[in-house]
Amino acid sequence: MAQADTVVVAPPEPRQVPGSDTQVKLSFAPVVKAVAPSVVNVYATRIEQQQASPFASDPFFSRFFGNGQFQSRPRESRALGSGVIVDAGGVILTNRHVIEGATDVRIALSDGREFAVDVVIEDAQTDLAVLRVREPGDTSFPSITFADSDALLVGDLVLAIGNPFGVGQTVTSGIVSALARTGVESSDYEFFIQTDAAINPGNSGGALVDLDGHLVGINTAIFSQTGGSVGIGFAIPANMAELVAKAGISGSEIVRPWFGAKLQTVTSDIASSLGMAAPQGALISEVAPDGPAARAGFAAGDVILSIDGFAIEDPSAFNFRLATKPIGQATALERLRGNDTSTVQFTVEPAPAAGSDMLATITGTSRFAGTSVRQIDPALAEAKGLPYDAKGVIVTALDPGSAAAQMGLHIDDVILSLNDVAIDTAKAFSDTASQRARTWQIILQRDGRVSRSIVSG
Repeated sequence: MAQADTVVVAPPEPRQVPGSDTQVKLSFAPVVKAVAPSVVNVYATRIEQQQASPFASDPFFSRFFGNGQFQSRPRESRALGSGVIVDAGGVILTNRHVIEGATDVRIALSDGREFAVDVVIEDAQTDLAVLRVREPGDTSFPSITFADSDALLVGDLVLAIGNPFGVGQTVTSGIVSALARTGVESSDYEFFIQTDAAINPGNSGGALVDLDGHLVGINTAIFSQTGGSVGIGFAIPANMAELVAKAGISGSEIVRPWFGAKLQTVTSDIASSLGMAAPQGALISEVAPDGPAARAGFAAGDVILSIDGFAIEDPSAFNFRLATKPIGQATALERLRGNDTSTVQFTVEPAPAAGSDMLATITGTSRFAGTSVRQIDPALAEAKGLPYDAKGVIVTALDPGSAAAQMGLHIDDVILSLNDVAIDTAKAFSDTASQRARTWQIILQRDGRVSRSIVSG
């Protein structure tokens, strides 16, 4: 009879009494001591219009007192948030929504000193803003070091530092719960770090740091039905935040790559039709004529599976990965076309700049005085969610109180026709809108809907 195999069970490791202070007490205090001076409180003052009476909208009282009795009054409000010092010269990174619309912004260091700051960059696409101390004097500010957020793993310990509810600087600990989260905010580059470190209102713009004391993310949002932390917080990865910070430090503009193609998520049905084992990647649905993607050989129906070895799960992941690449860098894009997978070398390019012939501003006494427009090209069309072959000019700026603003024009309106003249170039708009007319027949597109209106000249 064959002898049965003997199963050898390793003895459990013996448990020992801790033999040193380090083993007895684990503390994040050294990390906090090193990092906390780099995290500041941000105070943003806004002037808001408040109705002078609770009866302002009541039709009964309006009959007796008239609407003039209930004119709105300016009211000062203050928003609280957090920020991170990223340069010893006094440059601070925070969330854009913390300082949006503010008339005055100040920061307070952890030692209580306060400084007035100027807003250097407001980047709606990432919900980040860069502030600079207005009069730093000889002060050298304690700045933080950026980490490589791509090195983070789910389960890594992290600390969140900020000013929740305005109670003062607070530190919470947790782990990285997930990476590459999307569907959190409406920013263009959704690729958030999720953490269970307690993040509350006022933490926005604060630091998420690793145990080396390096910045891995900017705390930006929470998932909550009550307004308090429920263990689901989100941070913008440091690799994206560092790009914005560097632009603020150098005083340059943020120049982002342009791929030149529209992407969509690969659903289970699409994956099945393409013969894919599982849904993954970003499907190209349309390619801009003569854009970077077209020149690199991409076509509608291609699926992008990875960038420089990083897997692409959806269009948000692709947009984030591409946005963190320097202009001019060669990247390797893994492409699925039919049954073939190949690697395409793609050189990162910026969107083409608008030449002077593509811009126009109306001055003088025209009904459109105070309006600035830009002629639509494929890059702008993609950014605004329009077809690549869209025609017209888009309103980029309106002078407050101008005739155009009073007429009801909005920023991002697409002007298609004026008095039966097709507005397909900036010159056509400038030549037509600069004229005087008794009435104006305007055809424009707003929020995807085309409307026609007639206004007096």
